[in-house]
Amino acid sequence: MIERMKAAVDRRMILRMAAQAGFGAGLVAVLPRLADALERPDMLAGVRAVVERWVGPGKFPGMVASLGLPGRATEFVARGAEGFTDADAITPDSLFRIYSMTKPVTAMAAMQLIDEGRMGLDQPLHEVLPAFRHMMVQDTYDGSVTALHPAPRPITMRHLLTHTSGLGYTIIQRGPIKALMESKGLVPGQVSRMAVPSLFSQAAVVGLDRFAQALSEVPLVADPGTQWIYSMSLDLMGRVIEVVAGKPFDQYLDETLFRPAGMTSTWFQVPAAEAHRLTTNYGAAGKVLVPIDEASNSIYLDKPAFPFGGAGLVSTPRDYDRFLRMLAQRGTIDGVRVLGEKAVTVGTANMLPEGVLMPATFGGPSGFGAGGRVGHGAEAGVFGWSGAAGTVGMVDMIHGLRSQLFVQFMPPNAFDLLPEFQKALRADIVALLERR
Repeated sequence: MIERMKAAVDRRMILRMAAQAGFGAGLVAVLPRLADALERPDMLAGVRAVVERWVGPGKFPGMVASLGLPGRATEFVARGAEGFTDADAITPDSLFRIYSMTKPVTAMAAMQLIDEGRMGLDQPLHEVLPAFRHMMVQDTYDGSVTALHPAPRPITMRHLLTHTSGLGYTIIQRGPIKALMESKGLVPGQVSRMAVPSLFSQAAVVGLDRFAQALSEVPLVADPGTQWIYSMSLDLMGRVIEVVAGKPFDQYLDETLFRPAGMTSTWFQVPAAEAHRLTTNYGAAGKVLVPIDEASNSIYLDKPAFPFGGAGLVSTPRDYDRFLRMLAQRGTIDGVRVLGEKAVTVGTANMLPEGVLMPATFGGPSGFGAGGRVGHGAEAGVFGWSGAAGTVGMVDMIHGLRSQLFVQFMPPNAFDLLPEFQKALRADIVALLERR
C-alpha cells in the first residue's frame, strides 16, 4: 500500500492542491450582490450534494464544508463519521490535521510582529538568526551539494513569508540535497507512526533552535528573492518569532492569536481529553482508503519534535473559520482586536519580490502573501491555502466571504473531490443570485 501511495505523490502535487484554495475565475465578480440573496433557503445545495455523494461505504467516512458571509452565522455541512471504525458523528468541532493551512497562521503571527515594529518586512534574517549570514547556493537546482556559490543577497523576512528565500523542502527536493536535509533531521512535519514515503517519513531534529541551526548548514536551492519555491521557510519563521518575541513559538501563538480569536481547539499536540474528537487520516492506495493515522493512536497525541510552523497544527472547521473571519474583518472578531489592520491588509495582498512570478501550475495569474495564495484578475482579493490531507480554506478580503472543505486523505489529488467541491460552490452562489 505504501509503495502505491508513493507513486501517487510528486512535487507538483502540492502546487496543484494549493491552486484549489480559491473560488476560481468568474465567481468573485458576482459576490457584491450575494448578500441580497441570503434569505433564500439551502444556500449550499450543490455543496451538500457533493458532500453526500462522497461520504459512505467505499468513499470517505465523513467531511465538513462551510460557507461564511459577513453578519451571518457560518453555514456548515457535516456528513458521516470521524472514521470508518469511529462511530462519532463528524461535526464542525471535529479535529483535522490541517498541515500547510498552518502556514498562513504562522505568517500572520509574524506580520503582527512586523506591524508592531519588532522586526521589519525586509529585514535580513541574519539580524535575528546570525547563522544565516553567509549562505551558499546550489549552482544547479537539486544538483550537487558541493558545487555552490555565495548567496548574492541576504534572506529577508519577506522572503520567508513568501517562499522566495531559496530554502528547500524535504517533500519537494530530490537527490543529494534531499538526502542531506533528512540526514540532519530537517523533516518539518509528521504524518504517521509508520513511514510514508515522499512525505514526512524520517525522524525530525528535536527543538526549533536545533532545526534552525541545521537548516543554516544546508545550501539554498536558489538565490534569495528570485524564485517562488515551496519551502521550510514558515517552519524557520517559527524560530524567528520565538527569538523576537522572547517566548516559545507555540506559546506566542496561543497567547497572541488563538486565545484572543476564540480558537479554542487549535493545537500542535491534541490534548488526551480531546482525542475523541480527532478524525482518522487515510492514505489512498489506488481508490482504496487505508488508515495511516488512526485517532486512537495518532502521532498528534504526542508532543512533536518542535512546533512545525509550516505543517503542524490540528484544528476544527469552526476554529479555522474564526481565523478566516478575523482576517476578513481586518484583524478583529467579536469586538476583540487580534491583529493590527495593517498586518492583515499587507499580509493578504501580494508580497512577492519584484519580478518573481508564481508557478504556472497555479492555473492562472496569482500572487502570494503571508503564507497564502493571492488571487489576481477575477479572483482579486481571494487569499487562502490548503493542506496535504484534503483541507482547504479561503477568504475573499473584498466581500468578507469564507469557504472551507475539511476531509482527511493523502495525497489529496488521488480523487476529484476538491475540484468538484469548488465547482459546486460556484454553482451554489450563482444559483442564489438567479433566484432573487
